[in-house]
Amino acid sequence: MRKKLKIAVLIHKGLLPPDDTSKLTKEELEEIKVESNVIGVLKEEGHTIYPVEMFGELEPLRNLINNEKFDIAFNLLEDFVEYPLFDQQVINYLELKKIPYTGCNPRGLFIAKDKALSKKILAYHNINIPKFLVFHYNKKIKIENDFGYPLFVKSLKEEGSIGISKESIVNSEEKLIERIEYLHNNYSTDVIAEEFVEGREIYVGVMGNSKIKVLTPWELILKNDDSDTPIATSKLKWNANHQKKVGLITKAAELTPSLKRKFEHISKEIYKALKLSGYARIDYRLKNDEIYLLEANPNPFLARDEDFAESAKYEGIDYPTLLHTIIKNGLTYKPFNH
Repeated sequence: MRKKLKIAVLIHKGLLPPDDTSKLTKEELEEIKVESNVIGVLKEEGHTIYPVEMFGELEPLRNLINNEKFDIAFNLLEDFVEYPLFDQQVINYLELKKIPYTGCNPRGLFIAKDKALSKKILAYHNINIPKFLVFHYNKKIKIENDFGYPLFVKSLKEEGSIGISKESIVNSEEKLIERIEYLHNNYSTDVIAEEFVEGREIYVGVMGNSKIKVLTPWELILKNDDSDTPIATSKLKWNANHQKKVGLITKAAELTPSLKRKFEHISKEIYKALKLSGYARIDYRLKNDEIYLLEANPNPFLARDEDFAESAKYEGIDYPTLLHTIIKNGLTYKPFNH
């Protein structure tokens, strides 16, 4: 029997699931899916839950800390003050208050969410990465290096495929500048343009702190798409009708034993090099049995039917057990080890 805990669940303001969800639309249910899944299961398991809705102030969390003694904070924040890199500030605050939390530590969050910095670190560790250029917001666009086309253009810091579409693949300097300007103007973000690597899209879930577990590699497949290289666009991630149209499925990747071992080894190396902890999903492109790192995602989307939970389920780790493993990792994490 699992010990019953008092758990603060950190969520974005406006995403607290109501007690009765029967009157919500399909779209409204989708928006609170991960919050509903996590809070619902933890309640079913007998834990006492304190939801903390946060946006731009630490006050809701501070008030809970001052008024309730809880065992751990379950972190479901993806940003803070609508800025992806600021979620680490909330975790810094928890560490200063000596309160355990789930998911990644502040240093790992900062490094991994800066896609250019993380790639530089991984290149030092001899991990295959696409060549890339960075174009800063509010600075004149200068194309100083030319390593050929096509290039894949995306936000340097945004998560969840924000700003990614078929137009993200560019085949000329004119289209490159056009796409950079689009992202600058519409998302006020720095931009990274990297070599577009064709091939299979593979996701690998990783869990743990000093002891690391690598989950079964998981593949994104578009059955009705003519391209051999699936692109996880924003539309593909969040539009159910589009998912049906292109025949989206994700499943355990069919790999040779040697390739599977290679994915496991590389994923552990990346996890350690980026100072990650808790849990993460690492995204790859597989081309002619060569593995290329696309990006590492600390605290990936944790809904019951998404890639991370599905790959855990494939290994016999059901959803309640997955959440409890994440909680156990949070309770045993030692900040001074990172």
